[in-house]
Amino acid sequence: MKKIAISMLTAAFVTAFGSVAFAASCPKDMKAIDAALGKTPQLSSTQMTEVSQLRASGEVKHKAGDHAGSVADLHKAMEILGIKK
Repeated sequence: MKKIAISMLTAAFVTAFGSVAFAASCPKDMKAIDAALGKTPQLSSTQMTEVSQLRASGEVKHKAGDHAGSVADLHKAMEILGIKK
């Protein structure tokens, strides 16, 4: 019984604080993408469109509370831009 309670508390802790970690990285990732876009990167028009769409999607997901989805989109955009995570 004690092991189940400890497992449940651990899961709750990881869930609560894991999403906070994702939430904190979203704004930093968006800022990094914006800074890179401000330097006029050498991207094809297709890549530029994809980066813009991923950046916008990441912000929408962040505001909606889907931080894992936001980070996934933002990291795809950062990869295209050559930004290290």
